[in-house]
Amino acid sequence: MKTRLMRMTGASLTCIPLLLAGCGDMNVKKYLPFGGDTVQERSRAPVNATEYQCAAGKRFYVRTLEGGSAVWLILPEREVRLEKLGSDSAQRYSNGNAVLEINGNEATLKDGAAISFAACKTAGTP
Repeated sequence: MKTRLMRMTGASLTCIPLLLAGCGDMNVKKYLPFGGDTVQERSRAPVNATEYQCAAGKRFYVRTLEGGSAVWLILPEREVRLEKLGSDSAQRYSNGNAVLEINGNEATLKDGAAISFAACKTAGTP
């Protein structure tokens, strides 16, 4: 009796993996946290910001604040708030050191005396 019970238990244990193997895909990669064939690239552009691509492969982003009275300048190494200069229609913004001039789809950013970003155009503009 014990022998028969041991044989049935052994047979059951052998059949269970075979039955489970037929239930679906046995792709182990999808269960591993770092395994997988597809890589999904996330957007690096900040939400509600305009991207400017400049000479020498440089780029920065500008987010308009408070109806145009200020902008949030997003550079690769830092982010700063710039206030609008004057009340005329020109789009010039500054924080006392950096000056951003926007003219249509073109922009220039001067950081101190040097021009940091020149020949900048909105992304997608030839």
